[in-house]
Amino acid sequence: MLNATKIDASNHPGFDHHEQVVRFDDPDYGLVAYIAVHNTNCGPSLGGCRVYPYKSEDDAIIDVLRLSRGMTYKSALARLPLGGGKAVIIGDPRLIKRAGFMARFGEAVNRLGGAYITAEDVGSNESDMIEISRATPYVAGLPPQDNEDQDHVSGNPSPVTAYGVYCGIKSCLKTQYQSDSLAARTIAIQGMGAVGYALARYLAADGAQLIVADMNEEALARAETEFAGRIRIASPSEIHMQEADIFAPCALGAGLNDRTIPEIKAKIIAGAANNQLAEARHDQTLRARDILYAPDYAINSGGITSVGYEYFSRSRNNPYSYPLTPQKMMEHVARIAETLNHIFTLAQNKGIGYGEAADSLAEEIFMAGASSQITAA
Repeated sequence: MLNATKIDASNHPGFDHHEQVVRFDDPDYGLVAYIAVHNTNCGPSLGGCRVYPYKSEDDAIIDVLRLSRGMTYKSALARLPLGGGKAVIIGDPRLIKRAGFMARFGEAVNRLGGAYITAEDVGSNESDMIEISRATPYVAGLPPQDNEDQDHVSGNPSPVTAYGVYCGIKSCLKTQYQSDSLAARTIAIQGMGAVGYALARYLAADGAQLIVADMNEEALARAETEFAGRIRIASPSEIHMQEADIFAPCALGAGLNDRTIPEIKAKIIAGAANNQLAEARHDQTLRARDILYAPDYAINSGGITSVGYEYFSRSRNNPYSYPLTPQKMMEHVARIAETLNHIFTLAQNKGIGYGEAADSLAEEIFMAGASSQITAA
């Protein structure tokens, strides 16, 4: 039996006037999940479903609060008519996801009546989304159906995220060096996963030199072959220290901290990793060192845009005045450059950090509500 309990999370770290936090459990399936809806001023909340072996339920609540709030800010800066939400399921994804488990979670999503739309995250995948979709229409990140044509906007969001980071990097170059040309520029990429590798392709095609690092030797070998003459390999522990114009973190978060920031030689930090700042105060540390920092949730929002467009298309709920095609979606993603320009100008005019400026702009957008999102898009 699926049980649902609304909880008061106001005393937990990360609580930020969340609209609702609900605990779901089903002893028959071993399911314990939390869904947090942070803000729906601009539209239904969208955010991934994380499956993780939290040490305690308190840890799970703290994470779902933090992540859902972040999705509100990300969707706002992406100019999407969506709010922020997140789900976490407690447990090792390799052990708990037996037959029917994710469909049962889909029933939990459905109980919220569309206030929350789920998608992939750490510990969940496309197959899970398919199973969830058996129980609820409020799911994104599904593969194209057999009868969908090439103009459908579903598919892997990683290349779309990479394209947004590429557009953001060009904006950073224009701000810091008065030219957005990548020719003769050197970019140090930390992490050659799906997004980092796709980003490398965009950069190399524009003439950039690459320094890359990853724990995956196979990915590095493939990169050395594909980008021969434009690449060299660095140690993962030293990639941030390279002589480069741009440092692009595309791996784990919290990489910008008291130890690493003094060692960074690049004058631009622009990458796809989430939660790059170890602490909020490191925003000002970067500004004091005259390092132009592209706030992560501003520059990496191509993925949420891709997932959002797919959901709008599949649900036949197009909020825009134009058709939802891959071209229109990529044009939307390219506006990340304009958003960063706005953030950089705001930070410089007010003498504040770039992260603080991004937060201020996002709050202005989502507090204004859905009308400003659609107009801006």
